[in-house]
Amino acid sequence: MAHEPLVTVETDDFSVTYVLGLEDDADTVEDADAVIRARDGKGWTASFMTPRKIADLVIVREPGPDAMTRALVDLFGEYGMDTNVLPRFDADEEEEEDQAEDG
Repeated sequence: MAHEPLVTVETDDFSVTYVLGLEDDADTVEDADAVIRARDGKGWTASFMTPRKIADLVIVREPGPDAMTRALVDLFGEYGMDTNVLPRFDADEEEEEDQAEDG
């Protein structure tokens, strides 16, 4: 059964509409964007993530791949290439997934 991509919750002061991914379940989603509307018409947007989802988030000061790469150079320079600061993945598992998708 397909899940609703938009979930709206009403409070006394505002309503918030969460934008879910196609595979997301509203009861277990760990990251979602939202549009918030106050009763007076003011509006905001927000992104929500559980700590597990932000584990691999690297915040950079400037846009672009060069700035992102500099952040990684700094991170690995500080913690080394054996760090667990970023979530690891098994390269063999990723290769198997890629082959299955091609397959």
